[in-house]
Amino acid sequence: MVMASEDQGGIVVNKKLLNPIRVRKIQGSFSFLEHRFLRQKFFENLTQHELLLYLFLLLASDRQGISYYSYDRICSITGITLDEYICARNGLIDTDLLAFDGFFFQILSLPAHAVIRNQQLPPGEAVRGGDPVQVFDLLRRFLPQEALQHGR
Repeated sequence: MVMASEDQGGIVVNKKLLNPIRVRKIQGSFSFLEHRFLRQKFFENLTQHELLLYLFLLLASDRQGISYYSYDRICSITGITLDEYICARNGLIDTDLLAFDGFFFQILSLPAHAVIRNQQLPPGEAVRGGDPVQVFDLLRRFLPQEALQHGR
């Protein structure tokens, strides 16, 4: 059964239902993800942990994108470590996809363009002595490298 035709850059794609009995329907609450997320490089510019956290928060959020799962519950459900969670959360904030106030998360509407980052901190570098990565990054910028190495 052919569903529709769609123009993909000059190519007409005839779509068909593969299983007409199992067509998705919106029932109760639901989440959505814009096609722009894939087509405009948001997807490919995120790490696996960022994608996992984004998907989890997207599914957990209400109609305005708000959710309030604790980091330990998020780590337990997704199977990521605290360091990986912190890197993923900060990455989503840095790419303008997520807002976080220490308790609430908000999945933001997509910005006009995907934010391309130069470098990402490896997961093992996310926390130094219990301090969030932002503090370590500030110290790294303003202290000589020798001072940072001395504490190891």
